[in-house]
Amino acid sequence: MIPVIIAHLWQSTLFGAAAWIVTLALRTNRAAVRYRVWFTASVKFLVPFSLLVKLGTLVPHRSTAPAIRAEWVAAIQQFSQPLPAYTIPARSAVTSGVTNHSWFIDALLILWACGFAAIAICWLLRWRRVQILRKSARSVTLPTALQIPASVMSAPGLIEPGVVGILRPVLLLPEGIAERLNQTQLDAILAHELSHVRRRDNLTASIHMAVQAIFWFHPMTWWIGARLLDERERSCDEEVLRHGCRPSLYAESIIEVCRWYVSSPLACVSGVTGSDLTRRIEAIMRNRRLRGLHPAKKVALAIAGLAVLALPIIIGAQAQDAKPRFEVASIKPNNGCHNPTNVGSFNPSPGLLEIPCQTLRSLIQLAYGVFGDGVSVDPRPLHMEGGPSWTGSEYYSISAKASGPVSTEILAGPMLQALLEERFQLKTHRETREMPVYALTVGKAGIKMQPLAEGACVPIDLAHPPPLPKPGDPPPNVCGLMMIRTTGEGNVVIELRGSTMTQLAQRLSQFVDRTVVDKTGITGRFNFHVEFTPDPNMPNQAPPGGRGADAANPAPPIDAGPNLFVAVQEQIGLKLSSDKGPVSYLIIDHVEKPTPN
Repeated sequence: MIPVIIAHLWQSTLFGAAAWIVTLALRTNRAAVRYRVWFTASVKFLVPFSLLVKLGTLVPHRSTAPAIRAEWVAAIQQFSQPLPAYTIPARSAVTSGVTNHSWFIDALLILWACGFAAIAICWLLRWRRVQILRKSARSVTLPTALQIPASVMSAPGLIEPGVVGILRPVLLLPEGIAERLNQTQLDAILAHELSHVRRRDNLTASIHMAVQAIFWFHPMTWWIGARLLDERERSCDEEVLRHGCRPSLYAESIIEVCRWYVSSPLACVSGVTGSDLTRRIEAIMRNRRLRGLHPAKKVALAIAGLAVLALPIIIGAQAQDAKPRFEVASIKPNNGCHNPTNVGSFNPSPGLLEIPCQTLRSLIQLAYGVFGDGVSVDPRPLHMEGGPSWTGSEYYSISAKASGPVSTEILAGPMLQALLEERFQLKTHRETREMPVYALTVGKAGIKMQPLAEGACVPIDLAHPPPLPKPGDPPPNVCGLMMIRTTGEGNVVIELRGSTMTQLAQRLSQFVDRTVVDKTGITGRFNFHVEFTPDPNMPNQAPPGGRGADAANPAPPIDAGPNLFVAVQEQIGLKLSSDKGPVSYLIIDHVEKPTPN
């Protein structure tokens, strides 16, 4: 979450800097144009570019998958017996530990909440003062020839004339103002306030006040606020002068109001004395002839505005295009089958995916968890939330064909994701939560393996794999290869060749009830060998035969040996201990049953 917020803040800051450059180019034009530019920079703080990118991903598109050779995937799978078939080279090392920064994030949230509350309370107290004046006001009729498109009310007090309200604005005047200003001065002040009404300045000011309250810690929001107030008042001044009011008389009217009344307490109560009064009076007296936007500038601003909106959407659409899709695919209900185990049990071949009997939740586990990145395999359980009950109880068969040979990771990863999103209308998002985990650390006696020498194993490049091994040859010396087998006594043996500590943590996660996080701080690659007695209460540790064993296929006897936790400590010198850390969750936001083929 913190990286997302930081990215949004620097993008908004860059956008604000660009808006400033644009206003410099428009300094000889009317203030109303510059006001719109600054207001756009303010609204940008409320609209992350990531939201527009997400919108772009919703653009429907059909593309074919890139051709990647898959022979080595099938070859490596032959060495992963008997558990599960998709245990092929794991992700490369990501990070050798996760530091718990929850206290720091909590402190930042508390600090932000305090700042937000302080600003909100301050503005609410000021708004209450204005509302008290508004309730004590009475309707009046002014002796003026101006057409006033709002109710006019008079209130006791010394607050300057101002427009109160957003949806139904009211022109609030102090009592006795008609006696303190002559008719010409009063008309000039009224013309200024009516300009605020026509421009709906209170609405735009309220929106920016929300931006300031949310992003109170960002100096640019306050700088933009000052620019908005300055350009807003200059725009109204220009409009009054454009309608024929003499500059000297208009300046005198503003000075007279400042002499008798105090300024408005809130930016969303548009008065007449806001901004830098000295500079405003100087600008009024100069009364320069300001040009409207030249057609070339109008076109340039229009192109820039469209680019700001369109580019993130195009990026999102291209990201959607990058997700390969099947050329033909069939999804059919198959409630006659009941096979809740072996998630991801399928028979891939180059360009063809056949999944005979799986629930939607199992398919999501396969597509977004095991093969989520489309490059490698993540055996860790995918934590999911949301979705109706039928996603875990109704079974489906999938038969899908790509336009050419592709790897298993692509077939069962991005291509299956795209298929589920299209046919089940699946919409998801990810969240990171602080949850109980198992920390993988070094035991007291130290690790019992030696790191492999550089080049002792071969990293696999599935796009350009080496020649296939001949029948009867030993398993390939591939970095990250995992093999699982059972002994005659029913114990489980896990072997990892050329694997990092992070990869070991990923693999162990599929055999316990929590995510395993590497906190050893050890780099390099090792050969791991762990033999343990399965615990039926742990995921994927049910004894062979499990609950489905019968007289024809009885479960082999289990030699009571160490459980996984003890085996890890005794056999490889590492330790699994309870801890807390960030865990990724996939949240199902929306899903529908697929339409018949």
